[in-house]
Amino acid sequence: MERMVTIIDGHNLIPKIHGLSLDQPDDENRLIELLQNYSRVRRKNIEVFFDRAAIGRAGSYMAGTVRVTHVSERTTADESILQRVLKAGKRAQELIVVSSDHHIQNQTRALGAKTQSSEQFASELYSALSDAQTSNPVQTSDRRLSEEEIRDWLDFFNSEPPTKYSNKD
Repeated sequence: MERMVTIIDGHNLIPKIHGLSLDQPDDENRLIELLQNYSRVRRKNIEVFFDRAAIGRAGSYMAGTVRVTHVSERTTADESILQRVLKAGKRAQELIVVSSDHHIQNQTRALGAKTQSSEQFASELYSALSDAQTSNPVQTSDRRLSEEEIRDWLDFFNSEPPTKYSNKD
């Protein structure tokens, strides 16, 4: 079975995500968190590339199910994405490159990869996360504790620890 890999130009996608901005100090981490949720919900393989890595911070790592690559200042995310597609060779047809940069779209398409605009992907991301939230709402309880339950919890938390856990000798 063919397993598609979605390769994302992170800094190209961030401005397309409601609530995210390239001006935010934690923009990359917030995007990675969204991508982790999307990857889990849609069972997709995701790779995200960010350029302008801080000195000494360039490299790749796994953040849950998402492969994150911080590209050194000597190159760009676009160039790294092109290299990733080129390296895939005939398997480039198993890649979807997410970027609204027409130059990247044209070059990766010429190498055999599929492309998707950042706007289209953002829409798909919203839809997937919205569907997941609707089908799996967080269960919250507005039930009030009874007086007896409150006393039990107070007794529990105010009691002395069992002797075997006590540091009294």
